[in-house]
Amino acid sequence: MAGIYIHIPFCKTRCIYCDFYTQTDKSFHTHYIETICEEANLRKDFSGQEPVETIYFGGGTPSQLSVNDLSSILDAIYTNFEVTDSPEITLEANPDDLNRTYIQSLTSLPINRLSIGIQSFNDEELQFLSRRHSAQKAKDAVLLCQNLGYNNISVDLMYGLPGQTLKIWEDNIDQALNLDIQHISAYHLIYEEDTELYRLLQSGKINPVNEDLSVEMFSLMIDKLAVSGFEQYEISNFAKDGLYSKHNSSYWLGKKYLGLGASAHSYDGENRMWNISSITKYTDGITEGEPVFDIEYLNQNTRYNDFILTGLRTKWGVNLNNLEKLFGTELKDYCLDNMKKYIDQEQAMIIDNTLKLTRKGVFISDSIMSDLMWVD
Repeated sequence: MAGIYIHIPFCKTRCIYCDFYTQTDKSFHTHYIETICEEANLRKDFSGQEPVETIYFGGGTPSQLSVNDLSSILDAIYTNFEVTDSPEITLEANPDDLNRTYIQSLTSLPINRLSIGIQSFNDEELQFLSRRHSAQKAKDAVLLCQNLGYNNISVDLMYGLPGQTLKIWEDNIDQALNLDIQHISAYHLIYEEDTELYRLLQSGKINPVNEDLSVEMFSLMIDKLAVSGFEQYEISNFAKDGLYSKHNSSYWLGKKYLGLGASAHSYDGENRMWNISSITKYTDGITEGEPVFDIEYLNQNTRYNDFILTGLRTKWGVNLNNLEKLFGTELKDYCLDNMKKYIDQEQAMIIDNTLKLTRKGVFISDSIMSDLMWVD
């Protein structure tokens, strides 16, 4: 099995763009940690004989957990699953949680990768997004983590913010590069319904950046990161020295993964399932030995769509031999027939019997992948 994801839904405050399942009420905190450990026991047969290669604490804000909390969860995982000798273990963290005392205590755990949610190095943008840290605090946190021994650090950046200029975005990239980090995840701002950001948009209080500027920002990022030795191994993810996110790569490569915690998703190689997005219903179900979750049984056509969507997002592309082996000649031919025009326009290519997007194709990846989808 590729990995285990643990969802920690607690946050001090809620960012205006976030639509993940989170809450600021920590009154359920202790019982929730105990329940995750119990869920690990209940689902210990999920992986069969496959060892766990990655462990990922996501959220929410996992850095709101104490070292004892993190240790308890890791103990439960190691007790109930076979874990490889050198797993990638990632902790998502907010910069303002990463003080010297906390980081030093983290070093007692086998966590070997930090994913720091910076989003911007511009204080006005950070205030608009309702982030808790300042630009200086973000830089100080990264440097402190490096000084205390962490050498596999990823930062999240966000572009396409209302009022953001190309110069502001370039400065954000430059400040990230100056920190000598190993990984950058950069995402365009999305206006998700049921968020404060979406309500601001609907009320006319903010305006989204235009499409031409968004394309300029994306292009600038690709070029600057490439010059600095970063490889774009997935549309929104860039790594230096081959330090890809092994955990997230497993999603794109179609490997099995288990999700623990409220709203966490799992994939057993054939079907998707996800825990209920309610702490109380989640904890009650686990306590009673009857987890509350939904399941989606994937037919061949849906699995084909997933295979195309995830594969084309990455540097590894879609292997046509595997495509035919898994889904048959009809779906392989369907894919190639619909891809032909993009190959002719040099927006896609076939190398070593593997279908990949070119630089031109990455800019219209959503349209290309949409055209390859099989619609029942």
